[in-house]
Amino acid sequence: MSDQGPVQSFVVGVDREVVAQRRAVVSKGQRRGAWVTLVIGALGIVAAVYALLAFRGAGLWPFALLLIAAMVPLVLSTAQALRLDSERRRWVAANELPPVAMRMSPKGLELACEGAAYPVILPWGTVHGFKQVKSFGQFVLELKLAPGIGATTAGVRGLDQPAVRAVVKPSPLLKPTGLYLVKALDQPVHVIDQALKHFSAGKASILT
Repeated sequence: MSDQGPVQSFVVGVDREVVAQRRAVVSKGQRRGAWVTLVIGALGIVAAVYALLAFRGAGLWPFALLLIAAMVPLVLSTAQALRLDSERRRWVAANELPPVAMRMSPKGLELACEGAAYPVILPWGTVHGFKQVKSFGQFVLELKLAPGIGATTAGVRGLDQPAVRAVVKPSPLLKPTGLYLVKALDQPVHVIDQALKHFSAGKASILT
């Protein structure tokens, strides 16, 4: 931040090459996890069916049915996870990565999300900032909204876009990937934290 006068905005850019590498790692990890889940579910169902056929009359059918009932959601979740991953890869391929990750001003926080048609606009009272977490072996920034904030909140724009929902409120079937990869940003985390505190009057920051 400059001491020579009031700063009207603060922009954080994106390294496209780093983001492309990150996308590949995330997609591979999620698809691998989905297939592992499918194998576990399939093995459980096969074991239950085998027990029913091999031990007829042994009274094992209630346990076998319970095992099958427990494994079926795993198989179904695999299909859902693979579908969501395929959808994410399709909109990534169809949409250009924005050169700017975020823009801060006295009015609020503007976020560019991969695959979103237009930026997310968040007045300062609606956002707590970001939390730096480790995901797939790398640090990412997860957006932290204030409680009760949604797409219809006054002043909020863009949260209802599918590409935004995929990272801000991810499906419970997928591990959160974070909104921004830290090493893909052209500003260090401590500088982003200072800017958040400055423009939000202390309402937003990098959370720990």
